[in-house]
Amino acid sequence: MTAVPKRRLAALSQQLVEGVPSEGTFENIPRIRHVAGPSTGERVKGKVVIVTGCNSPIGIGRASAHQYAANGARAVYICDYATEHLETHKREMGELYPGCEVHAVKMDVGNEEQVKSVVDQAIQRYGRLDVMFANAGVTGVPNTFEHVSADAFMNTLRVNTVGVFLCAKYAAIAMQKTGAEKKYPGGSIIGTASVAGLRSNAGGTDYSASKAAVVSIAQTMSYQLAGTGVRVNALCPGVIETGMTKAMYDQARSRGTEGKIGQLNPLQRGAVADEVARVALFLGSDEASYVNGQAWAVCGGLSAGHPFVPGKLA
Repeated sequence: MTAVPKRRLAALSQQLVEGVPSEGTFENIPRIRHVAGPSTGERVKGKVVIVTGCNSPIGIGRASAHQYAANGARAVYICDYATEHLETHKREMGELYPGCEVHAVKMDVGNEEQVKSVVDQAIQRYGRLDVMFANAGVTGVPNTFEHVSADAFMNTLRVNTVGVFLCAKYAAIAMQKTGAEKKYPGGSIIGTASVAGLRSNAGGTDYSASKAAVVSIAQTMSYQLAGTGVRVNALCPGVIETGMTKAMYDQARSRGTEGKIGQLNPLQRGAVADEVARVALFLGSDEASYVNGQAWAVCGGLSAGHPFVPGKLA
């Protein structure tokens, strides 16, 4: 076999090389074939994970980092441009999950050199990268289009879109590296989009455009990575209580109207970060081995319908 076919073979996912083999029979019928391990086990056992946007104490990034560490990750990099809580998060995770190595890193996702540096650190230390959760984001300008300057629009895109692209770019390259512990390429890239990237009326013009672009990145890169076993998906949260929405929740609580938050979705409530983190855990695990190029809404059903007046239609 010449060098080119050998390189091509090395770039293929395990399923394309080996298929999904038989697991025998039971009373003359085939047993169920599996790609992932037991759902009751550690769902990302041995994997190396990078999560961005982890500083907020009530954010999706922190909650997801906990889920990965609790489910057997070998190492979790918790990254953010803001760092006032990162070391506290690291200490807490160290106590809760002593089997997981936690690294707190200051990183600007819009800076290409910094993103590449963190990915390189993971490869140099562990020889692999398995999950990239590009979660960092900003709210943008919470106002109508005429109040959004070109500079403000570009700043929102820089963090929410370019940041996800850079994380996905360098993660995808790293996830194709193989070695003694990782025989085949593969991995999961997750970008935080939003229901605002799927439908209008969930964010400002700059924010919505930036999140729609994350969905497009996931769809496009999933095809560009065909055959490598590297999956790319967009996670689309609805109304979640995070650092980004804290002002809205605080204002509602001060008015006694917290119960009205999320009233337009079928569950008629907002969510907490862990409810999104559970989906990020699934998408990062081998259990999501056939989920690729998707915009996965975690919104209580908000994106399933059009705006309505409660009691008039539904």
